[in-house]
Amino acid sequence: MPNATGAFEVTSMGEDMYQELEGGGELTRANGTQRFSGDIEGDGSVEWLMCYSSDGGARFVGMQRIVGTIGGHSGSFVIEAAGDFDGTQSKGMWTVVAGSGAGELSGLRGEGSFQASSGAKASFNLVYQLD
Repeated sequence: MPNATGAFEVTSMGEDMYQELEGGGELTRANGTQRFSGDIEGDGSVEWLMCYSSDGGARFVGMQRIVGTIGGHSGSFVIEAAGDFDGTQSKGMWTVVAGSGAGELSGLRGEGSFQASSGAKASFNLVYQLD
């Protein structure tokens, strides 16, 4: 199966706390946009739910829609993402949501990962298959 690698840059981000937790943590909703480069070229938008602990770390889950190209095929798809933030770095896993591919990316399947140090840039890896 092909392996797409590259980077994305966060181009906008917003976050709102919706519940304080006993012991100093909180639950938040975040959203943002990204610009992808490398084997995936295009734009993304994401919605996150985050659970912060009192030490500043967090667990997050989200849905991320990407519109662009992979391996010369254009269209859009949605990724389910889950990961952890340790206060300085985020790491997570991606799974392409079954049935979410559109255009030439209809039938896209795959799994991957991402990693971001503090700042707006992250690297990614996505092993994928197009039916």
